[in-house]
Amino acid sequence: MNLEKIKKNKTIKELFEFSIINIDKPSGPTSFQIDEKIKNWLGLRKTSHFGTLDPKVTGVLPVALNRACKLSDYFMHRDKTYIGIMHLHLDIEKDRLEKEMKRFVGKIKQLPPKKSRVKRQEREREVKRFQIIEKQDREVLFVSEVQAGTYIRKLIHDLGQEIGGAHMAELRRIQAGIFSEEQIVSLYDLQEAVEDYNKGEGKKLRKILIPAEIISKILPVLHVNKTSVKQLLTGKPIFKKDLKKIPKEDRFAVFLGEKFIEVAKKTDEKGIIARPEFVFN
Repeated sequence: MNLEKIKKNKTIKELFEFSIINIDKPSGPTSFQIDEKIKNWLGLRKTSHFGTLDPKVTGVLPVALNRACKLSDYFMHRDKTYIGIMHLHLDIEKDRLEKEMKRFVGKIKQLPPKKSRVKRQEREREVKRFQIIEKQDREVLFVSEVQAGTYIRKLIHDLGQEIGGAHMAELRRIQAGIFSEEQIVSLYDLQEAVEDYNKGEGKKLRKILIPAEIISKILPVLHVNKTSVKQLLTGKPIFKKDLKKIPKEDRFAVFLGEKFIEVAKKTDEKGIIARPEFVFN
């Protein structure tokens, strides 16, 4: 899917309706305050972020605009990568610290923090990487790649229970699923782009907006027959005659060329291939 071509063929207002902005969240505001700020700046009906960051945590915060908010669940439940600084309460040898950190790689059990917005019950999460980048006395720069829903602050706390105490001093998210620091934009740069747009110059803002057709990067794409599009846009089920090939995957994105139609899920119903979960009508 050629996202640059899709972007070029849309007006800014069309992009407002179905796009994502990859914000570099600063320390201080909540993720929800960032949503609200972007909504007000752009005059949108709705915004929603993919994966909440604590107020003091910085970094990658993808924010969906208007209709793209309906795609949140598909983008949100993806692995995240963080770099941070943990402060050790006791100065221990690097070799021992590395050995203890390795014990937290793989499937672990976590109890969400008391201040979290989710129910406090033990959950299984996977830590794919938890490594030291640099250690200086009791300050440790680390990187961690984790399953969505893993609490890094709790990971550091639980490690501390084994080594005489530790707490997280700083944390930055450098990747959230397919979104990374490479395409990130600061609130200052976004505000500047919005001001230019309001003066009739949309070049900067267009560059920042990511078409939500990027869903094609995380879900398999199936193309429909042109004759079926009108009916599919009314939310009707997908039949064999509608598709150019039968999907193998349980969930997929439906396109006509580079035009997004819907996200659909396979069904066991007789004669029906799939039913829509979200239709862009």
